[in-house]
Amino acid sequence: MFSVQSLVRPNILQMEAYSSARDEYQGPPAIFLDANESPFGTYNRYPDARQTVLKSIWAEQNNIHPDQVFVGNGSDEIIDLCYRVFCRPGIDVAYQFSPTYGMYAVLAQLNDVHLQDMPLDRSFRICSAALPAFPAGTAKLLFVCSPNNPTGNDPGDIIPVIESFPGIVVVDEAYIDFSNQNTSVRLLQQYPNLLVMRTLSKARGLAAARIGIAMADETIISLLNKVKPPYNISRLNQEAAIAALKNTAASDAFTAIVIAERERVRKALSILTCILEVYPSDANFLLCRVKDPAGLYDYLVNRGIIVRNRDRQVPGCLRISIGTPLENEQLIQALNNYQIP
Repeated sequence: MFSVQSLVRPNILQMEAYSSARDEYQGPPAIFLDANESPFGTYNRYPDARQTVLKSIWAEQNNIHPDQVFVGNGSDEIIDLCYRVFCRPGIDVAYQFSPTYGMYAVLAQLNDVHLQDMPLDRSFRICSAALPAFPAGTAKLLFVCSPNNPTGNDPGDIIPVIESFPGIVVVDEAYIDFSNQNTSVRLLQQYPNLLVMRTLSKARGLAAARIGIAMADETIISLLNKVKPPYNISRLNQEAAIAALKNTAASDAFTAIVIAERERVRKALSILTCILEVYPSDANFLLCRVKDPAGLYDYLVNRGIIVRNRDRQVPGCLRISIGTPLENEQLIQALNNYQIP
């Protein structure tokens, strides 16, 4: 029978989480003389360490319990904490389907965890029949980015991956708002080894606020809460996140514009001679295979248009985010004027 505790680093199981006096106090508003804060100012008090209001709103909108929600300082903090909780440095192994989001590898190296690549097929999809025999005892984390970055597509059915992996499967849904695919949140009750990540940096327009969300079984969430810094989300960022979650009409409208612009830009780029292929996208960007990635990238930079050169990850490719209609038009005009060397 699956047990989350059997996957956790022994020192994490044994550690006692930091507890402030405010964590221990459950009564009504009082005179707080416990945390050596300034008694003056608007933002003089430490923020809610539990992010109670934010979690409550998110849980209600996603039909889960607040105890199944963790709020991180961006998704990167959640990824880092997963390595810290589950992976013994120099011993345990994590897995990813490549090409994918680069921070899985960066944070694996930071935590001295070997990250094993499992290449996607030529259509950037998971080949379930080619999954390796994962070693029980050391296979601790597996990352699936869906829709995938930098390829933009739905990598395929993840249920066989969840069922075959003996550790924690982290499904990164940073771009799910731009896709018609079903969220993996619906699978949480069925699979206790599943953790689903979201972010407010994309469709919600809060990249500056650094708000990442993890949804998982209460046991996994309690472990993330145990090891996180006590005040990892500022009050200002919590307030911004709460306002964004309450204003779904605005984010829905902006998302609809991005999806429509994604199709317009795709059509415009597909007929250009400098673009060899525009890959299908369920995200807010397009991956394009081009004739001269370095030359085209430099050409755009010189005109003040910054895209992402992904030639090292996906040979011959640039990744182009979808901007405002005006920004997209300026991109299209610049590409129309590009002269292939």
